[in-house]
Amino acid sequence: MVELGILLFALVSCVTFLVVKLLRRSNRRTENADGLLIEQARRRQATDDRWTYNSASVHNAPLTHDPNAFRP
Repeated sequence: MVELGILLFALVSCVTFLVVKLLRRSNRRTENADGLLIEQARRRQATDDRWTYNSASVHNAPLTHDPNAFRP
């Protein structure tokens, strides 16, 4: 019975350690600007994709998100 208690304690300790480690990792700042630049580029790409593949553009409406495109 003691062995079972030790085993459960070890498992709970490992799970607690991993949960704390993962939660702390997500709150850390980046050490350089590369991660931030990548995140900004991905966010910009996601915004462009949402605009490009929305319902109006999928159904052949002549809309564009290109800021350099001429629209009379």
